[in-house]
Amino acid sequence: MAVNLATILRDTDTSLQVLRELVEASYDSILITDATQAARIIYANNAFRTLTGYAPSEVIGKTPRILQGPGTDKKVIARLGKALKKGGKFEGRAINYRKDETPFIMYWRVMPVRIAGKTKLWIAIQREGFSTARNA
Repeated sequence: MAVNLATILRDTDTSLQVLRELVEASYDSILITDATQAARIIYANNAFRTLTGYAPSEVIGKTPRILQGPGTDKKVIARLGKALKKGGKFEGRAINYRKDETPFIMYWRVMPVRIAGKTKLWIAIQREGFSTARNA
């Protein structure tokens, strides 16, 4: 009998280990926040450090707003806020800032994690984008 992924993932410990390996091996930055008004960071993978210069331990308990600065488009952030209030998904691009304050273009997706119909967490998948000038 052939074993498939669905069968393997029925075991909670196996599912958690697969998830842990996927998240930590990702080239994309993955950030998880609570679903409170403050949206405090509860998890960041190692790719977050590569993208932003912040160690995961430095951002736990803070908000993703630590990445914003003078060049961050307030309209994009407002659109993000509206999507989160509605419990929906968000996709966007904005100028954010690394720990050393250098700007970069970040593309990201944010998805709610719902349990029993209630949003409990937000997952953000982030990557650096490049402007046309930088690609030239």
